[in-house]
Amino acid sequence: MRKADGLFKLIGLCLLAGVLVAGMLFPVAGAAGVMSNQASETVEKTSSDLADIPPPLVTTVTDSTGKPIATLYDQYRLPITPDQVNEAMKWALVSVEDKRFYDHHGVDWQGTLRAAVSNSTGADTQGASTLTQQYTKNYLINVVYRGDPVGQKKAQEQSIARKLKEARIAIQLETKLSKQQILAGYLNIVEFSRQIFGIGAAAHAYFNTTPEKLTVPQAALLAGLVNNPINNDPWKHPDKATARRNLVLDRMVENKKLAKADADRFKGEPLGVVPDFPAKPAANCIGAGTENGFFCQYVEDYLLKSGMTKDQLYTGGYTIKTTLDERANHEAKVSAETQVKKTQPYVANTLSLVKPGKNRHEVVALAANRDYGQDQDAGQTTYALPAGVYNTGGAGSTYKIFTSAAALEKGVAGIYSPVQVPDTYTSHVFTGGGKSCPATGPPLNSKWYCVGNAGDYSRIAQGATLQTALATSPNTAFVELEDRLGSTAPGIDMAKRLGMRETMASTTGGGTVDPNSSDASKHKSQAEVYGPDARSPGYGAFTLGFSPLSGLELGNVAATILSGGVWCPPTPIAGVTDRNGKPVPVKEAPCEQAVPEGLANTLAVGMSKDDQPGGTSAGAASAVGWDRPIIGKTGTTQGNVSATFVGGTPQLAGAAMTFKFGGGQGGICDGNAPGSVRVCPTGNIFGGKAPARTWFGAMKNIMDASQPRMELPAPDPQYMGGGAR
Repeated sequence: MRKADGLFKLIGLCLLAGVLVAGMLFPVAGAAGVMSNQASETVEKTSSDLADIPPPLVTTVTDSTGKPIATLYDQYRLPITPDQVNEAMKWALVSVEDKRFYDHHGVDWQGTLRAAVSNSTGADTQGASTLTQQYTKNYLINVVYRGDPVGQKKAQEQSIARKLKEARIAIQLETKLSKQQILAGYLNIVEFSRQIFGIGAAAHAYFNTTPEKLTVPQAALLAGLVNNPINNDPWKHPDKATARRNLVLDRMVENKKLAKADADRFKGEPLGVVPDFPAKPAANCIGAGTENGFFCQYVEDYLLKSGMTKDQLYTGGYTIKTTLDERANHEAKVSAETQVKKTQPYVANTLSLVKPGKNRHEVVALAANRDYGQDQDAGQTTYALPAGVYNTGGAGSTYKIFTSAAALEKGVAGIYSPVQVPDTYTSHVFTGGGKSCPATGPPLNSKWYCVGNAGDYSRIAQGATLQTALATSPNTAFVELEDRLGSTAPGIDMAKRLGMRETMASTTGGGTVDPNSSDASKHKSQAEVYGPDARSPGYGAFTLGFSPLSGLELGNVAATILSGGVWCPPTPIAGVTDRNGKPVPVKEAPCEQAVPEGLANTLAVGMSKDDQPGGTSAGAASAVGWDRPIIGKTGTTQGNVSATFVGGTPQLAGAAMTFKFGGGQGGICDGNAPGSVRVCPTGNIFGGKAPARTWFGAMKNIMDASQPRMELPAPDPQYMGGGAR
């Protein structure tokens, strides 16, 4: 090195030292000029960020009793208080990271100047940051600039400007917080690898213990990790983790916080971490397990639709108490899986249960034959099968409920009014390019919508009432009613009012409406496509339920009817509190009087014969010894690709659906025995088979365990009728 170069470097280092000292003294002595003012503003803003931006915490989801079922998080962090930092952890960390922690006021002058000299002369870069400075840096990286790579890079760049800013913030922090608060703050923020942040989470994940109970070697291992958590990961790099732990033990000896003999003994011990991988919970609804996962997923989806962002949900540290009844959910799961095996290809079987009420409709169970999870080979899925619009095959004849309700409201028929039940019926409302009609109908070139019954209804053709038709489900009777209503509009309107709101807002393929999509089928909702201007022959089949739907919404229809016509959103939320235990309001749609109470009560009576002899679900009801009054309606779609049963008692309502999911050719076959359901070339499933068996199988056990027998409400004479109206 030339003498001139050495002289210039010496001068530069002296100037650098002066800048650093001036910077450190800035909060005390003040400064003048634009640059100093800007620097001060930056420091104040950063200090404000440290105070105002809380660290991400774990959100806990519980069942209706308050029992945790899942955790949602971006960073696994279990915060601690200063008195939870035990002596072993305190001295392990201080000894290896900042042995003069209790002597300085935020900045270790000697170490900072040494690092500045080393970095400026081209030697290995040195941090020499105090724990207070590291607290600042880690807070910026893990909290303030979380998810912002540019900000994170700036918060740890090797520059004098960054070091100066960090040092000044550290000095400010030391005037506001005690040493114990700073130490606890650091230990709450720092990363310990694998989404594990803070000593509370690390103690649990690494050793299945709490911070207060950490032993000296355990504390030494964790203290050693903060320097380079990835490189010293004890599961991936046990040799490096051991060497680092032992270095910390040596530093504790040097700092006179551990006897050398004890350190030597601890060095001979194994790492002692939990086997295989950290003991941390799943970061999402997978942690709710195979049974409760669908409910957890609905909770998440519900809160996101209510206005909460996913970042808020996964970092807010909320406690979300749900309406989940784990026992009811278990019964629903067992019944769904009994009827359709969880690994049965291409067939889903779901059951959604909702409590009726005039102020709330609480969801108590969301179950499927499939397990909730990511192992497709084991029959798992994370699709929200019970709640989402995933049954693209349709509900079948359960949609006759809406035609019936519209007929009652419009005065077209009463529940005891006679209805026509011909073998075939030709619509005079829905015209267009439909298929030819049978010889008994209009001329073959008239292109009317023609419908027939799936079975022999000659036994009820004479003297059938609307109540009889609801129990036995002849297609012709309801298309004729639809004709009398003049269009599908009253039925569609009734479907939305009674509960099929997201269903009718979805596309004809079950997706989200997107007017800008290149796929024209996504431009309009079902309600628009099948609305009052629809006159094509096929649209007359709306009452036969051919369009995609949500099983939960169908179950909520029964809850609305049993609530005197009051619709409420099917809510999974009992209450939400924030990280401080304060209630958090959840924006939910208000309950509405969807139809007059008399209409709802009369419709309930009209639907009360489905489980009786001659009704379409009588066999399933009899098989479990059902003996309570219920409302009920079965449904089966064209080609037997899906089938449904919706029903309820005054205390609990719900819907079961068996439908094709994920592919497969043909329809669904049901051998009338548990576990016999499968996809086959020519289907034979009906709503009174697997769906009804699923509903009654679960409801029998749930109701008998806790609910008294209750009668259905009395009908309103206004909607009863005695003859054609």
